Amino acid sequence: MPMEPPPDLASLSLAEIADLAARRKLPPVEQWNPGHCGDSEMRIARDGTWYHQGSPIGRAAMVRLFSTILRREPDGGYVLVTPVEKLDIAVEDAPFVAVELKAEGRGRDMRLAFRLNTDELVAAGPEHPLRFEAHDEGPRPYLHVRGGLEALVARPVYYELAEIALAGDADPPGLWSDGAFFPLEPV
Repeated sequence: MPMEPPPDLASLSLAEIADLAARRKLPPVEQWNPGHCGDSEMRIARDGTWYHQGSPIGRAAMVRLFSTILRREPDGGYVLVTPVEKLDIAVEDAPFVAVELKAEGRGRDMRLAFRLNTDELVAAGPEHPLRFEAHDEGPRPYLHVRGGLEALVARPVYYELAEIALAGDADPPGLWSDGAFFPLEPV
């Protein structure tokens, strides 16, 4: 069954985005416990590009498929897992990148939804918190996607978030989404 990318984020309401995200059925990777089979010879670069044996994977559908069998291990490592094999995959920063933002509402009633580089849709909230990490080059924002997997929020999207937060009256500045507050202050 081919994996179709969702429609344009700008054309959807946040209710429609939440419905699409809820209907998406992912493989139960957390239930699969095969033996370790080695290295996949794959890497996810900081910019979200997936590589196999040093070459970028050019087919977006293939990347989307691999992203559905990605799992974070208790030791912090990443694996691609199926019912019969488990292979290591190198991840430079976060396995996903949040590349687009849709915001609706204001203040405590605001809801934020993100499109990932894999076309997955994630609405920020209690189950998908935003966090901001301090780094030498400035704050680095992350969105929890699932099972310990995060998306690095792309710099242009971070600027949109910062603009929204600074326009509000929260002290410290931060963002509301789905009833949860996320301070912009890096941890």
